[in-house]
Amino acid sequence: MKFYLPRSFFFALMALGEAVEAFTPTSKTFSSRRSSSSLKMMSSEGNFDFDVAIIGCGVGGHGAALHARGQNLKTAVFSGNDVGGTCVNRGCVPSKALLAASGRVREMRDAKHLNDLGITVDGEVNFDRAGIADHAKNLANRVKGNLENSLIGLKVDVIPGRGVLTGKPHEIRDEATGKVYSAKDIILAPGSIPFVPPGITVDEKTVFTSDGALALPFVPEYVAIIGSGYIGLEFSDVYTALGSEVTFIEALPMIMPTFDREIAKLAERLLIRERAIDYRTNVFASEVVPGIPGEKPVLIKMIDAKTKELVETLEVDAAMVATGRVPNTKNMGLEDMGIETQRGFVAVNEKMQVLTKHGEDGQVIPNIYCIGDANGKMMLAHAASAQGISAVENICGREHVVNHDAVPAACFTHPEIAMVGPTEEQCIERAAKEGWTLGKSQGSFRANSKALAEGEGQGIAKVLFNKDTGKVVAVHIIGIHAADLIQECANAVSAGTTVKELSMMVHTHPTLCEVLDEAFKGAVGMASH
Repeated sequence: MKFYLPRSFFFALMALGEAVEAFTPTSKTFSSRRSSSSLKMMSSEGNFDFDVAIIGCGVGGHGAALHARGQNLKTAVFSGNDVGGTCVNRGCVPSKALLAASGRVREMRDAKHLNDLGITVDGEVNFDRAGIADHAKNLANRVKGNLENSLIGLKVDVIPGRGVLTGKPHEIRDEATGKVYSAKDIILAPGSIPFVPPGITVDEKTVFTSDGALALPFVPEYVAIIGSGYIGLEFSDVYTALGSEVTFIEALPMIMPTFDREIAKLAERLLIRERAIDYRTNVFASEVVPGIPGEKPVLIKMIDAKTKELVETLEVDAAMVATGRVPNTKNMGLEDMGIETQRGFVAVNEKMQVLTKHGEDGQVIPNIYCIGDANGKMMLAHAASAQGISAVENICGREHVVNHDAVPAACFTHPEIAMVGPTEEQCIERAAKEGWTLGKSQGSFRANSKALAEGEGQGIAKVLFNKDTGKVVAVHIIGIHAADLIQECANAVSAGTTVKELSMMVHTHPTLCEVLDEAFKGAVGMASH
């Protein structure tokens, strides 16, 4: 099925060239900007097929391509037959469809919550598993089509094959056809793939990664989720909403190890203890053997993380492996260009220029950049897009550096978790090391009129700031629509806005953003109504 964009969308794309000219770099120093005429002449003068060639067409590669075309650069994208990449096809987008559908089921089955709102549902609330799975698949296909059409509309050359470096400067080989193309600058954006630890056998049927889980082939009665990060938490939300029991298997001493500890403790109460979920910590899933749905269980052997002794054997209907992701950089010809990777990650500097290796001895390899999951700086789709735009800025001679401390992140559970900047624990360490005083202020959803109207009064917003300068350092939120609320905070971190300035800004009443208003005002000793 093909998806077509409205004509107005293409008019908007044509305006992109003017819009990106207004892109303002955030770095302190800038080099002279090349004229647009010199950019247009580059291909013919340098005898290159393209000004910029991008290997990979996920959100990062797509964002880089759009910005490159906005700068009048002749641009090619090697899509590897995967326009949209992990985010659109096997990650962010379809998972949100599953969360949206299963979330509705959870809400409609919550008789107490509905009764508090004066609503009664007669009869059983049912769902169609295949229908939910189709919703996710159809959404991914639609967004993929939109992305491809946007590239075509901007006259980006979309090459279906996977791009591979040849070992010669400026060259990329199409792995599908063998044809070699040349480009003045090359951006690597190959993305990542699920990491499967040794001893785990994945059949994508009863033992699966997030790739297989998104197909929702069946709803297991009892599922083990190996890993309790973003991906594992979101799928526990989906499975429990649809009636599954869940056991988390976490190798580290604490559940949700990468989250701010205060937020993690509250999340444990709201997202785990109140649901059909239990967990094991300090254990490795040393061996996982697939089963047969309805006939043979999945077998999971767990060993102590320190002693490596067998501590438990678990039998479940299905097991999901959510142990993180690794760069998709194998067989890209990196070694032929003198690029040494570390666990697959490509070393880059702040300008996204590729280095020969990690560490102080790494040297810049001219005209090659790497963005997104492959460089490991921040494995988020929107971070990859920001890095892609930044790489193009640097290609154009306008020095630019992405402030990763100002890049927000979110976990789309019910309620949501969102954050920008370091955890409180990391802030304490940073303040001690850099010699400034950490301040902390908090707002509560329990005191928010809009949250109470929704019957969603559980959650907090925590603002961490530098007491000496007043600037916001980090914000952590758990509560209804936290993923939407965090953007105001990310903007504040990026712009260097102080809590004093934020405390005097007017927030609409009654809205959820007043939770942040309470925290901002509290930071300077003011009270909010």
